Amino acid sequence: MDKKRILSGVQPTGRLHIGNYIGALSVWTKEQDQFDGLYCVVDMHAFTIPEKISPVKLKKKVWETVAIYIACGIDPVKSTIFIQSMVPQHSELAWYLTCVTPMGWLDQMVQFKSKSASNETIGTGLYSYPILQAADILLYDTSFVPVGDDQKQHIELTRDIAKRFNHMFGKVFRVPQPMIREVGARIMALDDPDVKMSKSTGELKIGHSIGVVDDSDIIIKAIKSAKTDSGHEVSFDNGGPGVKNLLTIHQAITGWSDDAVRNHFNGKSYGFLKSEVAESVVEGLRPIREKYNALMQEPSYLSRIATEGAERAQSIARLKLYTVKEALGIDF
Repeated sequence: MDKKRILSGVQPTGRLHIGNYIGALSVWTKEQDQFDGLYCVVDMHAFTIPEKISPVKLKKKVWETVAIYIACGIDPVKSTIFIQSMVPQHSELAWYLTCVTPMGWLDQMVQFKSKSASNETIGTGLYSYPILQAADILLYDTSFVPVGDDQKQHIELTRDIAKRFNHMFGKVFRVPQPMIREVGARIMALDDPDVKMSKSTGELKIGHSIGVVDDSDIIIKAIKSAKTDSGHEVSFDNGGPGVKNLLTIHQAITGWSDDAVRNHFNGKSYGFLKSEVAESVVEGLRPIREKYNALMQEPSYLSRIATEGAERAQSIARLKLYTVKEALGIDF
């Protein structure tokens, strides 16, 4: 029996942080034997705000992201790692899906509203990129999409687009389901636990996040300076967002049960909490950092993995795009 397929990806911008690892990369790693996994570096999505793009930096970030995928445990033998722009079917399918997507659906997207609010110039790509994201998913007959809970709206849009296309032109697309981690699906910022940890903010602001490949001293400093509450002891019943965020990080990294975390920390000082979280994160990320540093010394290996992954992805994408074009009457 064929494995069901999952697909996910990360933009090669900003600084990949522990929230990305807990909510996405670690989930991908654990599902490799159960699913046929395709993991994409979504470099085309990076151009939604072109004013912030440095071509030289973007290329470097792409290869860093490939290396982080592998360092986090994505096995190129079991899974497919590829770069989005190396598979042209993504952009072609995005155009066809754009033509069947009502503008009203895009008007409702929360992330567009939040991202566009901080930019003087708003490009069409920032408005329509959820359609490209839908193309990424639908191109591979994806069954499940591992995402953070803040991305559920995007998966719902993808499902709606697939259903609308299928209704108009026949059953062409599989309608995917989101796959959300129970613990750690949403990691908050260390300096402001009321907002989600951000790749872009983390690159600019020290103490906002913990990078997946940060050195130990940087991790410890970030956690020690994390915002907690006005009290002094850890309380599971009355703890504020800062304390709960640190507890969530610890539980997600260690895999401890709710009872184990409660028994270990309840009534302890904030200093104890931060020390324990820092130790668990340093040790949890150490093998990733070491493997990443080794991989960055092997550019030819990274290039081979990306090329082989793109070839496999294209072999699937070409067949699906032919089916799409056949349904549209343009299969010449």
